[in-house]
Amino acid sequence: MIEHDTIELYRECDAGIRMGISAIDEVKDHVKDAGLKELLDGYQREYAQLQNEMRELLHDFHEEGKEPNPLAEGMARLKMNFTLAVNGSDETIAELITDGCNMGIKSLNKYLNDYAAADGRAKDFTRRLIELQDRQLKAMEKYL
Repeated sequence: MIEHDTIELYRECDAGIRMGISAIDEVKDHVKDAGLKELLDGYQREYAQLQNEMRELLHDFHEEGKEPNPLAEGMARLKMNFTLAVNGSDETIAELITDGCNMGIKSLNKYLNDYAAADGRAKDFTRRLIELQDRQLKAMEKYL
């Protein structure tokens, strides 16, 4: 049970990391404020570092990563593109990133509960990802 929950928790983290990277990719060409662009670039680098670490952790279990849910990813992309087409302001971008972080934090906390038998390393990794999204969420506040 421990190994199963550990693998599943890692896979959910991997999907969350991919969603974070994808969300930033979707919006960063629309950013006007240099400070916001720099923030997003920095968070994207942090997600990429976690993604590299995640690949190694999954490799240890001879597992592949998990693609984000295609429906969830498609709906998120559709919402972003529509919202940016209507109002591509930095405030709108900050709102979209904030919404994504809130969803990610909520989902990751749920997965911590769902996969309670996961090992401590997997739980610590998940908490680090939650902390990254929480910091990103707080950084967006000044652009709202």
